[in-house]
Amino acid sequence: MSAGTRDQVIIDGLEVEAIIGIHDWERRVRQVLRLDVAVGTDVARVAATDDIALAVDYSVLAECLGDFIRVGEYRLLETLAEDAAAMILAEFAVPWVKLAVRKPGAVAAADSVGVVIERARGD
Repeated sequence: MSAGTRDQVIIDGLEVEAIIGIHDWERRVRQVLRLDVAVGTDVARVAATDDIALAVDYSVLAECLGDFIRVGEYRLLETLAEDAAAMILAEFAVPWVKLAVRKPGAVAAADSVGVVIERARGD
């Protein structure tokens, strides 16, 4: 594994409103989801050039991920996470993605519930 495959660009705590859930009432309202995403990149290569064109632009990644989730309607967090990870791998030149999708307030005794997945190009 080269150093570049261990480097990451991260976004923590991205909040996106979505239609998500299995209950009828959840299909009628938007709920806030909280996402953490990390993607593999070669930071050394980007740093050597100081060229944004070679970097994973986290603002573009955040906007793309938010837009993708806002237009979809999902019953399960698992399905949303799989589709979002596949979109990131398809749209961005990254070798892997780790995505956490949390649903705050879904369980009264917990801050949030959610799923964490890791997917690599070619999986």
